Amino acid sequence: MHLFPAIDLFEGKAVRLMRGDYNQMTVYSHNPVEIARDFQNSGAKMLHIVDLEGAKTGATPNLPTIKKIVKEVDLFVQVGGGIRSLQTVEDYLRIGVNRVILGTAAVNNPAFLQEAVAKYADAIAVGVDIRDGYVAINGWTEKSNITADAFFEKMDLL
Repeated sequence: MHLFPAIDLFEGKAVRLMRGDYNQMTVYSHNPVEIARDFQNSGAKMLHIVDLEGAKTGATPNLPTIKKIVKEVDLFVQVGGGIRSLQTVEDYLRIGVNRVILGTAAVNNPAFLQEAVAKYADAIAVGVDIRDGYVAINGWTEKSNITADAFFEKMDLL
């Protein structure tokens, strides 16, 4: 079994949202690198990072923070949140991220998903957020019209 402790980032801080609600945010640390080190010192081998701002906007405002984390720890790091172009995939892989997680892009742009998998294979994974049986997109801010079952079936065919 693989355990991925997670750090959600917003404005360079480690945070947690209540049910994906950006108005109900708790800040856990102003130093996410320290949180990542604590995970490593506790025996973690892997780390899951989510750029919450990126998830909403498709930008990469927390890239510098993620770069610091990757540089400071010896963990397998996967990142999700706002990865909607090959350039963003390449930016994350270039700074040492081991795997990128596609969410909204996997729903809205299956051609991009196929291209990313063809180019980067195991460095690509799909993450899905489900709300009320439907796939949630754009950082939980929207509910798509695709049911979870239909999405899983579609991913199984790729």
